[in-house]
Amino acid sequence: MRGVILAGGKGTRLFPLTKVTNKHLLPVGQEPMIYHPVRQMVGCGLNEILVVTSTDHMGDVVGLLGSGAEFGCEFTYRVQEEAGGIAHALKLARNFAAGESILVLLGDNIFSHSLRPFVTNFQAQAGGARVALKSVKDPSRYGVAALDEHHILSIEEKPQAPKSDFAVVGAYCYDPSLWEILEQVQPSERGELEITSVNNAYIERGNLHYDIIPGNWTDAGTIESWIEANEMLLSQQNRILD
Repeated sequence: MRGVILAGGKGTRLFPLTKVTNKHLLPVGQEPMIYHPVRQMVGCGLNEILVVTSTDHMGDVVGLLGSGAEFGCEFTYRVQEEAGGIAHALKLARNFAAGESILVLLGDNIFSHSLRPFVTNFQAQAGGARVALKSVKDPSRYGVAALDEHHILSIEEKPQAPKSDFAVVGAYCYDPSLWEILEQVQPSERGELEITSVNNAYIERGNLHYDIIPGNWTDAGTIESWIEANEMLLSQQNRILD
């Protein structure tokens, strides 16, 4: 299994902090934000990691992370030249995956606890995909899952009337059928290839499973959530809890 960290985008909701740097290089707690998904992946036993970022800041990202030796892993880098959505960025990982399953982390998602149980559960299932869910106060900001006891029945992107308060957060495991699905995904109304479309394709195949993630979680995409991420990781000295 290999890891993919998506660290592109312009970070417009964090402007002007992101006027001269990539969002994922901003500090969270005692370290740059992108260190967190790297440490999560290494903690899950993944040591081959692809980092996808934007043209403007690739040099800064490579300069910070280097080869991966500091973290006990090996990095590969790809540039997403246009903002085409999460699923668009994932297409850049096909050759890197080399036929293996992948763990995908959004680089601005911060988890207080290790994702190792989530990855272990995926590895125990019979292929397909697995997503991470978290109960949130404002589900209409996210992709929202309708659930039964074992499966996700549907995922709706930013619904006005959410069917639950469980948001699909930025950790996904996919088997190699991902690449076939990505070829069939059509652009959304905003012209992007959405990760919700990928996950709904797995639902149609009857093979999307989920874990409700323990502990705290936030994305760090707004000023308010970036401050929350800082407070979370400062309180645990950037350690990832078991």
